Amino acid sequence: MSTTTMPADLRRWVTQHLPDLRTVEDVSWCRIDSQVWRVACPTATAYVKISPARQNYTREVRAYQHAAGALGPGRAPRLLAVDPGLRTIMTSPLAGVVVRTTDLAAAEETRVHELAGQLLRRWHAHDRGSIGPATRAAAVTSIQTRTDVAAQQAERTAELLTAPELALVGHALRELPALAATVPLAFAHGDFSPRNWIWNRPTASLALLDFEKADNTIAVEDFLWLAATTWPLRPHLRQAMLTGFGRDLDDDETRALTLLTALAALSYLAAGATRQDPVLTTRAHNAFTHLIPPASTSIDPSCRPA
Repeated sequence: MSTTTMPADLRRWVTQHLPDLRTVEDVSWCRIDSQVWRVACPTATAYVKISPARQNYTREVRAYQHAAGALGPGRAPRLLAVDPGLRTIMTSPLAGVVVRTTDLAAAEETRVHELAGQLLRRWHAHDRGSIGPATRAAAVTSIQTRTDVAAQQAERTAELLTAPELALVGHALRELPALAATVPLAFAHGDFSPRNWIWNRPTASLALLDFEKADNTIAVEDFLWLAATTWPLRPHLRQAMLTGFGRDLDDDETRALTLLTALAALSYLAAGATRQDPVLTTRAHNAFTHLIPPASTSIDPSCRPA
C-alpha cells in the first residue's frame, strides 16, 4: 500500500467508502491550500479533496449537483461522497488529459475551445431560477470591492502603465459597478480555464472539473481568464469559444469583459512587480496590448476587444 501522507481522520473516512484501499497518491496543485489525492482499491478509483474553506466546500458540493443536471454523464466527475465536518468530497475519475498540460494540434485546440463554449452554455442555462435580486446585489458589491482594490493597485503601478492603459483602468473603475447592475447573471463555474478541462481524444469529448469557486455572479466572469491570458495571443480561440457558446456577447457584456480584462492585466502587473515575476508582467502587457491598439495615445470609451 502506498503511504503518501494523508490525514488519519481522512484516511479512515476514505476506507469507509473504499474498504480495501490500496493506493493513495498526492495529486495536489502546487499551492499551499490544495489538498487532493487519487485513491484506489482493486475495484475502484476516486479523487478525494479537502476544501480550503467552508465556503469553498459549500460551493463545490452545490456545483457538482449543478453539473450533474447541466452537463450530463461523462462531462463532469460524479459526486460519490461528502463529509461536511472534514470539508471533504469524493468524486469519480474522468477519462482523458488536462488540456492545459497537453500539446494539441491547431485544429484540435480550436475544437476543444468550441466544445468548452458548448459546455459553458449548458452550465449557464441550467437552473436559472436560482438567480434573483439578491444575486444582483451581491454581484454589484463584489465588483465594487474589486474596483476598490484595483484603484490601490493603479496607484502603486502608475509609473509602469502607459497613458492609454491608465485611461482604460480609469474607465473600468468608473463603469464596472454600473455594468454589474445590468449585464446577465449566471451560476458561474468560477475557474473556467484549460487546467479544468479534460479532453478525451478517443471520444472527442470534453469535461469540466474543479468547482470550488462556482458562484452566482455576472456571466462574463467565466470568460475572464481566457480574455486576459489566451485570446491576446490566439484570438481565433475567442471565436471558437463563442461559436460553441452559441452567441456573441452583447455590447454591455463586451464592455464589461473588456474592463474586467483591464483590471486582470493591472493585477498581473502589480503582482509581477511585487514578486519580480517576468511571466506575470508579460501576461499583463499582452492583455493590455490586446485591448489597446499600439498606436493609441488616448482611449475611446467605446473600446472593444478584438
